[in-house]
Amino acid sequence: MRLEAAARMDVFRKLWRARNLIVVIFIPLSLLPLPLIHPTSEACCAYVLIVTAVYWVSEAVPLGAAALVPAFLYPLFGVLKSSEVAAEYSKDTTLLLMGVICLAASIEKWNLHKRIALRMVMIAGAKPGMLVLGFMCCTVFLSMWLSNTSTTAMVMPIAEAVLQQLICTGMADNLEPDAVEDDSDKEENLDKNQLALLYRNDSNNGQKQELSTLSEAQTRESKDMDVNPNTNQACIMHTNGHLPQVAIEIPNVKRVKARRDSQYPTKRDHMICKCLTLSITYAATIGGLITITGTSTNLIFAEQFNTRYPGAKVINFGTWFIFSFPIALIMLVLTWLWLHFLFLGCNFRETCSLSKKRKTKREMMSEKRIHEEYEKLGPISYPEVVTGVFFILMTLLWFTREPGFVPGWTSLFEKKGYRTDATVSVLLGFLLFLIPARRPFSRSSSHKDSASDPLAPMITWKDFQRLMPWEIVILVGGGYALAAGCKVSGLSVWIGRQLEPMSGLPPWAVTLLACLLVSAVTEFASNPATLTVFLPILSALSETLQINPLHTLIPSTMCVSFGVMLPVGNPPNAIVFSYGHLQIGDMVKAGFGVNLIGVAVVMLAITTWGVPLFNLTEFPAWAVAVNSTGSL
Repeated sequence: MRLEAAARMDVFRKLWRARNLIVVIFIPLSLLPLPLIHPTSEACCAYVLIVTAVYWVSEAVPLGAAALVPAFLYPLFGVLKSSEVAAEYSKDTTLLLMGVICLAASIEKWNLHKRIALRMVMIAGAKPGMLVLGFMCCTVFLSMWLSNTSTTAMVMPIAEAVLQQLICTGMADNLEPDAVEDDSDKEENLDKNQLALLYRNDSNNGQKQELSTLSEAQTRESKDMDVNPNTNQACIMHTNGHLPQVAIEIPNVKRVKARRDSQYPTKRDHMICKCLTLSITYAATIGGLITITGTSTNLIFAEQFNTRYPGAKVINFGTWFIFSFPIALIMLVLTWLWLHFLFLGCNFRETCSLSKKRKTKREMMSEKRIHEEYEKLGPISYPEVVTGVFFILMTLLWFTREPGFVPGWTSLFEKKGYRTDATVSVLLGFLLFLIPARRPFSRSSSHKDSASDPLAPMITWKDFQRLMPWEIVILVGGGYALAAGCKVSGLSVWIGRQLEPMSGLPPWAVTLLACLLVSAVTEFASNPATLTVFLPILSALSETLQINPLHTLIPSTMCVSFGVMLPVGNPPNAIVFSYGHLQIGDMVKAGFGVNLIGVAVVMLAITTWGVPLFNLTEFPAWAVAVNSTGSL
């Protein structure tokens, strides 16, 4: 019996390892009767849509590879010509993204993002509540212009350095009273900055603890590594922010009891670590909502909406910013309050006071560490100034292209409709490849590249390639191809007719159901894939119910970013989870509250200031034209 059970388990393990291959092969074969029995354009398009959606949700193949499925299945089934499908994989938003990545490459190359983050944290101070708020503000600001993943990856090392300083100072505070022995008068006179606190259990003489100098510790054969209770290595945490970490050998005996077994001096320190790490991933998500280029899902919505409704001239950088900026502000404050209540309690006077008299030793040490990191950057350099100017210029040109309430700079040209946000983005991105990184008529060089070549540009093609998310570009293109197939084949009209029973619901109820459904699915599937699948369905639903499509599409686009309850929800979640301060339960508990906050704030926005901004009370003429054309 045991052998049979072991054999079964072995078979199950092999099947589990091959699950992706099974999905890739089984799903297309099992759905093949659909286009064979019903050889209509709608059935063929539905087959391609379902296969691609399953590949995306299951991630049986890479997202970019799954996005290529329409490129060969649509021509095979006669839905779209190969040239028509290929045209969908390169759109205006692709150029927009490329220009933004050029600016992001310059920001990261010259450490402008680090200077902004450290300066904002220095302004906020080291009190736990204000520290969290400071990191959230700088993360939101950076995430407006950079991808959520890049922003989280940039800010987390800075936050981790501050947290480690808090932990180390706290451990020193807890150990100092117990570390001095009665028979070690000589050691009491040593400078604390030259000491490292080492735990040693000597099985021969029974000593519990003793102080060792750094030089003595280094004479033992040791390696730099973290605390690991399963090995005989221990890490010595530096007490003054300058001593390096040293590892020593410990005999095979139990370690000293008390809180020293833990990575954190107190439970409160652990709560601060949880609060700060979670706040960064949530702030990155919030910041990505503000601009049309803040996250890939915004770009997917903008391109699919403009492609489906070419007569609608309502979605641009300015209108999106006006709608989403208040949402981000409200979400930022409510998310901070929620995290503070969950991990730091309700004593805001203690955790948010700006008074120097209320600062503890650890908070002063943390502020010192932040100032040291900022001083390492040195004075602001010429490339940072150029990058900052380009950053401001790109933002202003985006805002003033077609502001709506006054004529924009595009009105200066005779031909209308030729210039978009991508025009500005690509132009400024291109100039970054030309402008020298060295100040004109200056003998000093600000970067190692410019030392050998005085005309070295601000960014190189390698800098651009390193940050350019080609997988996202192909994924977005696959979504456009699916949307085009649904429109040409008539599948979107057929889906809309099946949803007619929902016509009795008010618009806000339809929007709320869409938001809840999308935010639930995106917890387990990638955000771009989820939105790409739902956008055509929601567009058809809105047209059938005679609801302004923006009433359902904009909230759904924002709610698809709220996959914040699990590490697999989005890459920023995975990044902060990898630092080891969090457990799954922490993310679920905090993320559930943030999810509810996000849905509530988005619903508030679409039913208040979104109504006059997008004229949501009427079914627009551009949607009527598409609906009547699709019905034909």
